[in-house]
This record gives sequence, structure tokens and C-alpha cells, in this order.
Amino acid sequence: MKLSTKGRYAVMAMADLARYGGKKPVSLGEIAGRQEISLSYLEQLFAKLRRAGIVKSVRGPGGGYHLARDPDDIQVSDIILSVDEPLKATRCKESSGEGCLSNGTRCITHDLWDELSRQIHLFLSEVSLGDVINRRVLGRSGVYADAGEANQVTASTAPQQQVRQPDYAGAAIAGE
Repeated sequence: MKLSTKGRYAVMAMADLARYGGKKPVSLGEIAGRQEISLSYLEQLFAKLRRAGIVKSVRGPGGGYHLARDPDDIQVSDIILSVDEPLKATRCKESSGEGCLSNGTRCITHDLWDELSRQIHLFLSEVSLGDVINRRVLGRSGVYADAGEANQVTASTAPQQQVRQPDYAGAAIAGE
């Protein structure tokens, strides 16, 4: 599964707003500059985020956006879903009830990808915007992204075992 730019950019922009927002509103131009995201694209995303009640807008000179709630009360899954980004790894059409094969049946690996979609949604539902900006995400799975950390096994955690950590750098499940 590969998350499109819509979902990734929405989370990046919201993390920026959470980090740099305070008492005064943050303009989309400021976010666009810091995150290197097109201003017109951010305008589209923030219109959806505002309609979903995740951000509030302030009009006029010095206007911009505020978070509608505390960062710890905004789940990453809510951000992604509010910009119409589906969290699914299957090729099947969600509303049709049909499978992805030409005869309308499900492929042999459908249940695998369907469960992966559910696990991704569950994970993103458990991660708040506060977790993202306060760097409380890495390590939740028990698998570390840094190769140096991945190889650190102490006698108390794995006395007789070697731990092999998968390389997730750039991994994406495409297609299915």
C-alpha cells in the first residue's frame, strides 16, 4: 500500500501547524514554505480539514489556521480520512462488494491485504498529532528504523537469540 501525497501532505501540514501554531494563526503560505508543498494544494486540503472540524480558519490580515483541538486529541487517521484518502491495500472497489478479479470474485490474497488495511487504520488511529510532533512514534512497533538501534540486543531482552530486523526503508506494497 502506498499512501498518496494527499494524505501525507495533510499530515505534514497539520504537524507543521501543531508545531508552529500558538496564539496567532499560521498562514498556509508559511506552511507551504517550510514543508515545500504547493500553496494551492494546501488550500484544497485545508478546506476539507476545516469542513471536518479539525482546523479553524481566521480571516483577514494576519489570518490563517489554528488547530480546532489539542494535538493529542487529533488522530492521524482522522486527518487522512478527512482529505478523502482511503486507507486500504486491496484493489477491490469498496462499495461494490465485488472482488478485484474480472469475474467479480476476490483474489486469493484478498484477506491478507484487507487485514493489512485494518492494521494500518488501527495504527494510525492510535497515533495522535501530538505523538508525531513530540516524536513519540518511532519504536511503537518494536522494530527500529535505524540500523544501529535495530542491532542492539541486550542479554536481558534476548539472551540466546539473534534479532533480524527487516529493512523498511522505501518499502511499499504496490498494486494489490
